[in-house]
Amino acid sequence: MSTPQTAYEWFARSAAAFGHDCVALEVGEERLTYADLRDLAERLAARLVAANGGDAPRRVGLLAGRSVTAYAGYLAILRTGAAVVPLNPEHPRARTADIVKAAGLDLAVADASGAESADPGIPLLVVGAEELDALRAGPPPECSHRESDPDDVAYLIFTSGSTGTPKGVPILHRNLSAYLGHLTTRYDVGPGSRLSQTFDLTFDGSVHDLFVAWASGGTLVVQQRSQLMSPVKTVNAQRLTHWFSVPSLITFASRLGTLRPGSMPTLRWSVFGGEPLHRAAAEEWQAAAPGSTLEVLYGPTELTVSCTAFRLPRDPADWPATPNGTVPIGTCHPSLDLLLLDENGRPADTGELCIRGPQRFPGYLEPANNTGRFVPFEKSGAVRDGGEAGPHDSAAAPPPDRHWYRTGDRATVQDGHLVHLGRTDHQVKIRGHRIELGEIEAMLREQPGVRDAVVLAVPAPDGEPELKAAVSGDDCVPQRLYAGLGDRLPPYMVPSRITVLGQLPLNANGKIDRNALLAELGRGH
Repeated sequence: MSTPQTAYEWFARSAAAFGHDCVALEVGEERLTYADLRDLAERLAARLVAANGGDAPRRVGLLAGRSVTAYAGYLAILRTGAAVVPLNPEHPRARTADIVKAAGLDLAVADASGAESADPGIPLLVVGAEELDALRAGPPPECSHRESDPDDVAYLIFTSGSTGTPKGVPILHRNLSAYLGHLTTRYDVGPGSRLSQTFDLTFDGSVHDLFVAWASGGTLVVQQRSQLMSPVKTVNAQRLTHWFSVPSLITFASRLGTLRPGSMPTLRWSVFGGEPLHRAAAEEWQAAAPGSTLEVLYGPTELTVSCTAFRLPRDPADWPATPNGTVPIGTCHPSLDLLLLDENGRPADTGELCIRGPQRFPGYLEPANNTGRFVPFEKSGAVRDGGEAGPHDSAAAPPPDRHWYRTGDRATVQDGHLVHLGRTDHQVKIRGHRIELGEIEAMLREQPGVRDAVVLAVPAPDGEPELKAAVSGDDCVPQRLYAGLGDRLPPYMVPSRITVLGQLPLNANGKIDRNALLAELGRGH
């Protein structure tokens, strides 16, 4: 059987194989078989083409939450040959308007929640419960659709830019097919498998959820936002076999006191990504799901969901120890190449992680954002301009496939596996001393009562950076933490202030919001 070349083909192959025999999507009380979901997507695709004046759209926004419309709409957009541009109904209208303008959308599909928040300035096809019922009852669609090409854009996700303007990241069908070709065989997914859907569609972890499930006959089980605050209860109520989320959800379960040994017996696979997974959290989850294999996935949006993986041995006694207490991010997916570059742009065992291969995106939607993000390095030559684009590399031209994408993450090789050391800007210099913030964070998490910790370099009144920390936990006493750090670290690595918070702030994707913490810790001196 040939490998599908487009995202919709991955789903369509399973729809043909499993038809009405397997459930593809479960949202609350609604359950759609593969045949049901395919038929709904086909009918909605016809409506999209009609709403676009009878022409196949090029880019379509998806302004929907965790509803049947959202997932049928995702497939319908792909079926028309258009690129999916996820829009979050909970995001500010101004941000949505900026994305709509930057993406050049032809129209958008919205569910009831999206319609309430919509002000996109483009045609809007609202598909609520009544419209879904009408689509299901209507005659089969007659219009034909444009077939996608592997070099077409499958989805376009906007990430936060350093300038405050969202950056558009287009992922091609061939990028996604390269990813799925490896990941769909990794987790024993098949009929009867029940996979979580913890990520919003604006976060590319959701792409893993959708297509790893749908490529193999599994059931995508959608969690509502309130259910994510009680992971153990949700896993058991929904009888999940596969879990994929950011590590911060382990913290929620731990705070509730529900992460007890053996409390999640249905789980067979537990995968975490989006942030470093700390060893203590991994041990707690492993004990709660003793029949589950734990794995870490790492990768920026630009490299199609993930580019490395590390599978933890079943026995925590066999887990590797790392300098910052995090689980390794492992090794590259088989089709990818990696390179670590030191501060001088030379290969090293520790440095900035750079990746190339078939999962690498073709460059940002706005070509100016490509400048400095790609390394034209070959074994026979050196990096030009310290890793910036060389003289012949125009910002308007797509970076050649042979160029490496600079992730902005620092890593080191330990026992053949990569260990994530933080962002390149998480290594700071304080009074002449070069400091890894992750090392201090690891020491704080080892202190009694500390659940999580973040250390930041904050400008002092004299303009020089100083270290400040924020911690969360049930019994955190700053003076005791200072003493604990003083016993393990030199004075220049001990934060000048440790702030105790009930919960570290999270961004929309469930990651620790370092910008919010920087603003909080920067107030007052």
